[in-house]
Amino acid sequence: MITFISIVALSYLLGSIPFGYLLVRIFRREDVRRSGSGNIGATNVSRKSPALGMATLILDALKGTTAVAFSYYLCVAAPFKQIHPGLPFLWMAMAALFAVAGHMFPVWLNFRGGKGVATGLGSFALLAPKAVLICVVIFVAALAISRYVSLGSILSVAAFPVAVLELYPWGKDRGVLPLIAATCVLIIVRHHENIRRLLAGSESRFGAKSA
Repeated sequence: MITFISIVALSYLLGSIPFGYLLVRIFRREDVRRSGSGNIGATNVSRKSPALGMATLILDALKGTTAVAFSYYLCVAAPFKQIHPGLPFLWMAMAALFAVAGHMFPVWLNFRGGKGVATGLGSFALLAPKAVLICVVIFVAALAISRYVSLGSILSVAAFPVAVLELYPWGKDRGVLPLIAATCVLIIVRHHENIRRLLAGSESRFGAKSA
């Protein structure tokens, strides 16, 4: 129980660090939530500064990676060596879910955060790197064809549980896959405004200026 609470708490707290908000506040003396889409993620930050946007992308991904790495360490470190072989994946998937939830609902910003794509990417990169690679290809292809970042994100996230199921034996685990699917559903639902704009034809394309 202590291990479970530790993973959930640390993953949430790591995920809740609002790097996009902090970087823009520190280097531009502005509140990124008051411009563009109002989001604290890399896409909106890049409208203020491409360099800060790239830094936000990397840092948001790293907090997910750190959360999953920590959960793996807890699982394989003594005295936890004699464990069920599927348990590390279960805990890693749990860490990914709570890191993404922390990014979306950070306590520091009144639970109004980002959409979780970069944090999910960093989390899943340790858990299922081959599936992540496939989803990155899907994202790049969708972005190149449509120039919609949101569409690329939604399609790649939707494909991730399927890729995991096909590529990894543990992907069929009744505990792991639901956690992965829940994380992906959470990210897609968080894009509800983008989905409405995509359907209405008013979504901003990549590279377009935004007020």
